[in-house]
Amino acid sequence: MNPQDILRYVDSLHREKNIDQEIVFSAIEAALQTAAKRQYGEDSDIVVSLDRKTGQIRAFMGGEPLGDDQIGRIGAQTAKQVIIQKVKEAERDALMVEYRELIGQIVNGVIGRSDGGVATVQLGNVEAILPRSEQIPGETLHANERVRAVVFEVRASGNRVRVVLSRTRPQFVQRLFEQEIPELAEEVIAIESISREPGYRSKVAVSSVDSQIDPIAVCVGFRGSRIKAVREELAGEHIDVVRYSTDPQVLIPNALQPAAVEQVLLCDLIGRAIVLVQEDQLSLAIGRRGQNVRLASKLCGWDIEIMTSAELEEKMDVAISGFSSIPAITEELAQGLVEQGYLSFDDLSVIEPDVLMEMSGLSAEQIDEIVEQAELRAHDAEEAAAEERRARKDRDRQSQAESDAGPIQHQPAAPESSTEESQAEAEIGSMGGLELEPTDDGQDLPGSGLIAEGLIAELGSDDASGNADASSVQVEDAAEATGSSPKSS
Repeated sequence: MNPQDILRYVDSLHREKNIDQEIVFSAIEAALQTAAKRQYGEDSDIVVSLDRKTGQIRAFMGGEPLGDDQIGRIGAQTAKQVIIQKVKEAERDALMVEYRELIGQIVNGVIGRSDGGVATVQLGNVEAILPRSEQIPGETLHANERVRAVVFEVRASGNRVRVVLSRTRPQFVQRLFEQEIPELAEEVIAIESISREPGYRSKVAVSSVDSQIDPIAVCVGFRGSRIKAVREELAGEHIDVVRYSTDPQVLIPNALQPAAVEQVLLCDLIGRAIVLVQEDQLSLAIGRRGQNVRLASKLCGWDIEIMTSAELEEKMDVAISGFSSIPAITEELAQGLVEQGYLSFDDLSVIEPDVLMEMSGLSAEQIDEIVEQAELRAHDAEEAAAEERRARKDRDRQSQAESDAGPIQHQPAAPESSTEESQAEAEIGSMGGLELEPTDDGQDLPGSGLIAEGLIAELGSDDASGNADASSVQVEDAAEATGSSPKSS
């Protein structure tokens, strides 16, 4: 290979691809040395050097220089291959650097195709992928549509760069807020925390550096224009904007809106917050399928439990009684554990030994025995709860089967007369298609007309759940009417 060509290619790579010249020179030398050893033997002592100023290649084997003709046979093709490889690696590395800086940032692209739920997105200089798991549930992406997403992951795949996008991460909601609300860029208000269940609901906690500025109103916008734009991008996902506070006693009730909270009891040792509400606020605080309390827990960073005052008192009594039954735990210690938020054997089984030792003054051996007993009883309680769930499912299936069978009216026992017997069978058949199956001796099964007894039961249980759903709809409609962000029931 012409030395001047080598210098020209190396300089071109340095200027166009921003590759250090020394990296290319060293790579060419290493490739030439490897190629020469393949030709003259792996054990041969070969050294190759490339003059950085003239581009001249010199090779030595056993201290003796190799001629230009010997180098030439291996030099030209090897140098070309190295340069091509370095170009591909440089392009890959440049893209890696570019998109790794964009992780967590929002990008715009065009849908290329969607195969098996996985969509490809053209971002200009790279083709990214948007997996089904990172798409908002229920949304459908079509070819040639524009789409916004955050860069979630960037990794090398051979000589290519694999960019993974996401529309389900909380960062996506934050970036959309930043695009729609200039006060965030101006740092007048700030997003402190976000919790999200994609496609259903998000909670966003915001704060303001100026007490005269309402951060919630700023985010919602005039007649809800700003929050509406964000919701449209999220396929109609509901968004609750709440006021942030460093005080959990204030933040947790805010996060549980629209439910009204009576009291918040913080159990710092286990990171639990027991929230007391009125009976009529219980379902609203928990939310549909527990969604409201789950999102509030993520938003605040506390394990939130919702209950009424009566339920808390009952749990405390049960816990004190249960803890006191463990050897070495006095009633006073059991009371102290309950006051710290330990309300079950499962809680007690994960207590820090140092904490329990400080509270009780017991020895390490006694502490280990208490923890072991708590683990055993927690396991027994879990098995009992699982058995109760299985029994409940069996009862529900049996009740459903009986309901599907329909009520069957009782008929008196048939007389011995063959004529009257035929008439009774005809009457029973006309009342629901029920036939009496004769036994081998020609007699009807005893008590067959009594099947209807006990089948007309548990037919009104669905009414309660229907009323609850209607109440949930009314609450959500009321929240919409206020002009604030929608609230879950």
